[in-house]
Amino acid sequence: MFRGLLDVRDQCEVCGLDLRAHDAGDGAAVGVILLLGAIVVVLAFWVEFHFAPPFWVHAVLWPVVTLPSAVLLMRPAKAALVALQFRHRATEMGL
Repeated sequence: MFRGLLDVRDQCEVCGLDLRAHDAGDGAAVGVILLLGAIVVVLAFWVEFHFAPPFWVHAVLWPVVTLPSAVLLMRPAKAALVALQFRHRATEMGL
């Protein structure tokens, strides 16, 4: 379904479905940002109150956790939005 990291292919390699009309927009990014941001903030508070590490530990730990998690969650979120669009707006995708 993807060409590269987040670029949706023009056509499905398996079934030949035309994916050029998809319009996932920024919905996947917004969803991932809100969900992952809430999780990271809760974890940061938990680490702070349970372990009381110095500030530099937070400055090193949370970017290392957040960035790979955001990249890993973005592909399934975008694929889910394209699939939902296919399911509910099939006529606009040329089906």
